[in-house]
Amino acid sequence: MPGGHPAALVTGAARRLGAAIARRLHAAGYDLALHYRGSAAEAAALAAELEATRAGSVLLLQAELAEFDRLPELVARTVGRFGRLDALVNNASEFVPDTFGSIHPDHWDRMMAVNAKAPFFLAQAAAPHLRAARGAIVNLSDIYARDPREDLAAYAISKGALESATRALAVAMAPEVRVNAVAPGAILWPDDGIDPVLQERLLAKTPVGRTGTPDEIAAAVLWLLRDAGYTTGTVLAVDGGRGAR
Repeated sequence: MPGGHPAALVTGAARRLGAAIARRLHAAGYDLALHYRGSAAEAAALAAELEATRAGSVLLLQAELAEFDRLPELVARTVGRFGRLDALVNNASEFVPDTFGSIHPDHWDRMMAVNAKAPFFLAQAAAPHLRAARGAIVNLSDIYARDPREDLAAYAISKGALESATRALAVAMAPEVRVNAVAPGAILWPDDGIDPVLQERLLAKTPVGRTGTPDEIAAAVLWLLRDAGYTTGTVLAVDGGRGAR
């Protein structure tokens, strides 16, 4: 029999936005299957932190999302552990700048595989369980899907595909399952830093005049999963107003 806590599968959950989402959902009472690819130490530390709060509430799952066969396995292992699946958060993302004119098909394929194909097929694998739970999906898009940057062409296209998939899945999985997306603006700068001139330009385009916080994104994810009962097929911009420019 399913346990008393709702269960969520969060991809790319070891650090950055994924870890913030995991902490917010766990605090709200969700049991969590936390997927990671290479950040094993960070994933283990996060799992230990959450398990110390509520024992037996976390399952760690390592997988390369570009490997198609791993996608239904992630869903099956989550349901096998918790007996249910109430929420899917497609947070994992491949973010690699490119130079238009010299973009290689391998780069294109990588962006599409992780940022669009994996979320779609995870949703398809999860659909029976989400329908049974009358659950929800949240996909993590990006402001660049609507406002592309010149050095992120393939990435922007892949996130645009994810937003289209969000709308298509909302229709295909209705009425039992709601499917929405969050499109963050300037929240966290890349791990390897950012050109100060570009950083200043991005903040100048943000009406609230600051970067957002990972917890502000996590709060939006939780709202869409738990409280937004009449919202589906929507891309929620959490971007400090950049989309209004």
